Amino acid sequence: MRILITGAAGFIGSHIADAALAAGHDVRGLDSLAPAVHDGRPDYWPADVPLLAGDVRDPRVAMRALDGVDAVCHQAAMVGLGKDLSDLPGYCDVNVTGTAVLLEAMGRRGVPRLVLASSMVVYGEGRYDCPEHGVVRPPARAVADLEQGRFEPRCPACGSDLRTAPVPESAPLDPRNAYAVSKVAQEQLSGVWAAMTGGTAAALRYHNVYGPRMPRDTPYSGVAAIFRSALETGRAPRVTEDGAQRRDFVHVADIAAANMAALTVAGPPARLRAYNVASGEPHTVGEMAAALAGAFGGPDPEVTGEFRLGDVRHVVASPELAAAELGFRAQIGFGQGMAEFARAPLRSPARVPQRAGSPAA
Repeated sequence: MRILITGAAGFIGSHIADAALAAGHDVRGLDSLAPAVHDGRPDYWPADVPLLAGDVRDPRVAMRALDGVDAVCHQAAMVGLGKDLSDLPGYCDVNVTGTAVLLEAMGRRGVPRLVLASSMVVYGEGRYDCPEHGVVRPPARAVADLEQGRFEPRCPACGSDLRTAPVPESAPLDPRNAYAVSKVAQEQLSGVWAAMTGGTAAALRYHNVYGPRMPRDTPYSGVAAIFRSALETGRAPRVTEDGAQRRDFVHVADIAAANMAALTVAGPPARLRAYNVASGEPHTVGEMAAALAGAFGGPDPEVTGEFRLGDVRHVVASPELAAAELGFRAQIGFGQGMAEFARAPLRSPARVPQRAGSPAA
């Protein structure tokens, strides 16, 4: 199979390329290699594998990259939650427009299969159970509560404490920041493409991905890389809120394996299907920081009580649909993965600070 990977030079895209090559596929990479993200072609990209430098938002680039391709892994995106309002146009332009241009080109080239990098952020808050009212959807947490250190969502009907539960793919989507909105739009556009062309699309809702080649020292990076960057400079990881936020941390090698499974499975009956890609082993952010600091050799994390608007409290996933339909289960456990990540190489930052509107991967 000839596979085009967009955002191929980035953290996740490059690991997907490694997995595809190991499985015997023909790989072609596309990456903008934007100076805000990369200082040229990365040294970890195989010298004998094509890596086209171009922006997926350019229809001519997309058409050229898709020539002779059987399937696409679409990873190119502007990532992170964003810092302020100036990021809003960038998320829409890079993530939404870029996906629309790619899908149109796939239709013209007759490429029938898409694997889309989606995210757990499409859910907003995770699933909660109230002892009296059953499954509830708490609204965004009030700033006044956050300022007073009340971080846990409460039942919108009675104000009671809630229990968290794994989120299934059937849960309502509730994006709460610009990045999340762009990911929902990517999924919906992929569904439109699939319905119009008869193609199949798998939206892989990645949970908190970590591993080698994560970018160092950037506010757009994942929390694991932010903590690891702090440790490398002798600073304590700064954990927001009280550190009890629950997440599912999944190793990038497992993310790559999930992409391979989605590319090669016979396919579900639905033309667009979403899957949680998660370890099924949730941990708190505080536990992750402590495990990483312990494996690195300190310093110990600092719990700050600070908060960021747009963050959600708990999101943990049910991995059962991916297991049933894709045959995928994560293989790298939390302890093993964090011990490896504590010493794994990070990707050095580009010399030019990233700005909104530059694709990141």
